[in-house]
Amino acid sequence: MLQTRIALRGIRLPFRCLPSLPVPARGYSTIINEIEKPADKPAASVSSFIDPNTSFAPPPSRDDSGVVLRTYTPRTPGVRHLRRPVNDHLWKGRPVHKLTFPKRGQAKGGRNNSGQVTVRHHGGGAKRRIRTVDFLRMDPGPQAVERIEYDPGRSAHIALTRSKETGKLSYILAADGMRAGDVVQSYLPGIPEDLWNSMGGAVDPGVLAARTAWRGNCLPLHMIPVGTLIFNVGLRPGKGGQLCRSAGTYATVVAKGSDSRQQTIQEEEPLAENATEEAKVEKKLSQREQQKQERLAQHITVRLSSGETRLIHKDCCATIGIASNPNYHYTQLGKAGRSRWRNVRPTVRGLAMNAMDHPHGGGRGKSKGNIDPKSPWGIPTKSGYKTRPKWKINKAVVHPRPRNQGQRRRGYN
Repeated sequence: MLQTRIALRGIRLPFRCLPSLPVPARGYSTIINEIEKPADKPAASVSSFIDPNTSFAPPPSRDDSGVVLRTYTPRTPGVRHLRRPVNDHLWKGRPVHKLTFPKRGQAKGGRNNSGQVTVRHHGGGAKRRIRTVDFLRMDPGPQAVERIEYDPGRSAHIALTRSKETGKLSYILAADGMRAGDVVQSYLPGIPEDLWNSMGGAVDPGVLAARTAWRGNCLPLHMIPVGTLIFNVGLRPGKGGQLCRSAGTYATVVAKGSDSRQQTIQEEEPLAENATEEAKVEKKLSQREQQKQERLAQHITVRLSSGETRLIHKDCCATIGIASNPNYHYTQLGKAGRSRWRNVRPTVRGLAMNAMDHPHGGGRGKSKGNIDPKSPWGIPTKSGYKTRPKWKINKAVVHPRPRNQGQRRRGYN
């Protein structure tokens, strides 16, 4: 069937290009599982909540937006199964050059100084520049967040901050919900003078928590209220954060040592007033119990995402909120090439290797030679009793062999 000709200002040729005609747009990517907001309630910008007279960031948002992923039209096999979280707020340009350094050397390929492979499945990958992230945040004063950036060296995002007092630029770990224009502050150097004056020169726990425990602020653990979600938690005073730095991870402040110590003192007070001298002597704590109480008074109980509970010193640093990019674990790379771009080489089964390359290799067909599962170096693996030496299996007290009556009669000792 012949195509109908389009008449426009005397042009009747069907193969002429008509730029003035509307061309339907062909979408390449779509967003799934996105909850649309009602039109009568426009989304207010984050910066509108910031009071210029205050020096802290707005509280975290409570709306449940669900898991938001971006899928792509399968024009090629590599994007058919590609899934990525929607992070349209990320900076599209390059990082600050003076805050980065190139990643070079044998460590990129899993080799040591002699060139031997010490970490398998590493090698290749695109060029990278390591971002120098400030995990301790000892700089005082408010800092404005200029932008949120992608960091190829970690799963969470980083934020570029500029100090309002000195103008110094630095990278910090971004909290979930942090955007450009927020103002964050670190209280590790101490409580600012204006905050002291607002509390009347004395520490008011309620006012202190209301003014400091905001998303993105860095505080010592003893200033954080019980039940607060934190990330980038330090393990030693004066050292940067080491726990909960991956995307979407967080810890919870369960209890403070001062609370348990105060409860113990209140229980001892009525006994000291009404009891006799003998009861006071019996109630006196032993040296081990005293040491335990002192240790609890100097540490904070923190529960990690795995369920593990730890005692961390009260002067260690922690950041309020949850680590950014919480939907990272829903990512699907879509093809093997994207793993190679990330410096990850393929993993080959030992059964598919030759006999000289792996204990499971060789043979005719799918067979590992009726041997126990082993690593490439011949060490038992797969956990369980096979991974322990035989002298540790069912180890118990060995009773001496009973002597029979004949040995006793013949005089054996």
